[in-house]
Amino acid sequence: MSASATAAALAKERCVACRPDSAPVDAAEADALLAALPRWRIVVVEGEQRLTRTFATPDFAAALALANRIGALAEAADHHPLLTVEWGRTLVQWWTHAIGGLHRNDFIMAARCDAAAGEDAPC
Repeated sequence: MSASATAAALAKERCVACRPDSAPVDAAEADALLAALPRWRIVVVEGEQRLTRTFATPDFAAALALANRIGALAEAADHHPLLTVEWGRTLVQWWTHAIGGLHRNDFIMAARCDAAAGEDAPC
């Protein structure tokens, strides 16, 4: 299956409720999921892994509009990212607060962000 097909399938998955004892993704699963999301990367912030992508936009209004689309997706899933909006870009960071790291939900939401940005979204 191609990366785009895998990402589309991932975006259709349902997020599950996480508790503090929920298992984070292991390194092998994270690598496999990142293969479907090539514009995302894992960074460590304050000791926690986060899934991160910066979306380039033509201006501030487009960056804000993308943040609002992502915000609506986040509300619907009850899973919320860090969003930073500036002229020409929207930074998105996903991680699961309850476990202090990455869960499959974060990758599902990243795939949904890519879909919300459109297939031709620049990175």
